Amino acid sequence: MDEPLGGRLEEVATGSKRERASRGEPSYPPRVRAASWYASLMRALALLGLLVLVGPAIAQDLVLEGEVAEDAVYFELPFVVPEGVVELEVRGDDLSDVNILDWGVRDPERVRGWGGGNTEPAVIGAEAASRSYLPGPLPAGEWAVLVGAALVEERPARYRVEVFFRDAPTLAPTPRTPYIPASALGDGPRWFAGDFHVHTRESGDAAPTLDEAAAFAVSRGLDFIALTEHNVVSHLDLIADVQARHPSLLLLPGIEITTYDGHANALGVTEWVDFRVRSGLSVTAESIADAVDAQGGLFTVNHPALRLGNACLGCAWDLELAPRRIAAVEVQNGAYSTTGIFFFMPSMRFWDSLLATGAHVAAIGGSDDHRAGRDLSATQSPTGSPTTMVYARELSVAAILEGVRAGRTVVKLEGPEDPMVELFAGDALVGDTVNGDAAGRVTLRARITGATAGNVRFFRNGSPSGESVPVDADPFEISLEVEAPSGDEDDRWRVHLDLGGRPVAITSHVWVRATGLPPVDAGVPTDAGPDEEAGGCGCASAPQASAWLPMVAWLFWRRRAA
Repeated sequence: MDEPLGGRLEEVATGSKRERASRGEPSYPPRVRAASWYASLMRALALLGLLVLVGPAIAQDLVLEGEVAEDAVYFELPFVVPEGVVELEVRGDDLSDVNILDWGVRDPERVRGWGGGNTEPAVIGAEAASRSYLPGPLPAGEWAVLVGAALVEERPARYRVEVFFRDAPTLAPTPRTPYIPASALGDGPRWFAGDFHVHTRESGDAAPTLDEAAAFAVSRGLDFIALTEHNVVSHLDLIADVQARHPSLLLLPGIEITTYDGHANALGVTEWVDFRVRSGLSVTAESIADAVDAQGGLFTVNHPALRLGNACLGCAWDLELAPRRIAAVEVQNGAYSTTGIFFFMPSMRFWDSLLATGAHVAAIGGSDDHRAGRDLSATQSPTGSPTTMVYARELSVAAILEGVRAGRTVVKLEGPEDPMVELFAGDALVGDTVNGDAAGRVTLRARITGATAGNVRFFRNGSPSGESVPVDADPFEISLEVEAPSGDEDDRWRVHLDLGGRPVAITSHVWVRATGLPPVDAGVPTDAGPDEEAGGCGCASAPQASAWLPMVAWLFWRRRAA
């Protein structure tokens, strides 16, 4: 058996997965095999010279072995922690080159962390813990290793878990401060630029520290980023320290709810949310949304059309949830130039399918940056690409969430330097619902800044309406007079800006309330330019041959969560 790894966790992998020969045939449920007195003595002698480095064990270490049941998706391996333990280490091995098992740990009272894509062991101590895990007292009683069957391609699917107990810590204490939302960092109301999907090393498949992620976001001119780690809250107690060093950037707490059937962000939450759907624990998309709502957070769907099979496990949205429970959809994941040619239009169709039910769902974007903009592959995008603009009363967590909840968003599909598009109906802003005048008419107005070229187009209920109009000034404004719809269903209107044959920016919606008046044709722009078959979206353009290269790269991308 390997020796405990102690504090050397950052760059250490779990080692070979082919140590099967001497282990016998494990069974399921798992059995706990205590070492014989002879084996324990041999182990104690082997460790004698390392006690200063790794700390003495105070209880018999455990080996949990077993076989994943045919229908298992998530399951637990219970074990008992005796009195006096101040640190424990858990190592999991899926014993396969093709199967993937995810690991986590709970104590008798709470979940202490979820490693997911972590390759190093989990170390949990009273004053410190390895990434993705929470430090704190180690209560005696029944604990459990949490297991997720992320990918099982060969049977039998076996596992081996080792648990080490210590009465002296091996990790140096880590300064932590309980999370408290920062005071407002900027005045409003105005548009604030941010990224709703950023990872740090507290996600097992990410590299940067919180400081590095914040510094890069500041360098791109962003006002806020959401820290959305995979199924953990271990980053929250680190935010205050980093926030103090980056006073112009709001760090918004969050979790990426990463399941094997879809990913969603829980924006603004500060308590762990059980994500284990199909576990027999009554966890569903509905219960997850309930938990997010209970914390005053927002439930948003990530990369709903990212359907790449084993190249990105569970990334496409396949969970069932009432559209009204979804506050926003990530209509663009990564820069449009990187992923948009494949995923933008399917994501837009998903968004429109929710909106067609009458749900007021905002558009947002997220870079899904795991590297703070450094050493990016051909399929990755830096923080801020895309950028989501949120109209908010101030730069605070509560105000940004309010802005998204109200639908006051615009997505710049490439980055913060893209032109800005705003949509109005009189004094009403994007996100508002307006009534027609006495004649049942509403005048919509779009304003584009930062562009002297391109095409702008209005969309009604997901389809182009009127002509695509060239942008020939900065700022540029265009108006459209529309009829309020008859019947019981409101109309929704948004604006797309196209530049160089590709979409650049899209707004969320202004909703025009149905009045019961007889239906009439939608209006046309009052200052429309020459007819243009290409339209303002550019979505019907045939992909260039070179655009297929990123897709090929995707197929060789990591198999874990995006």
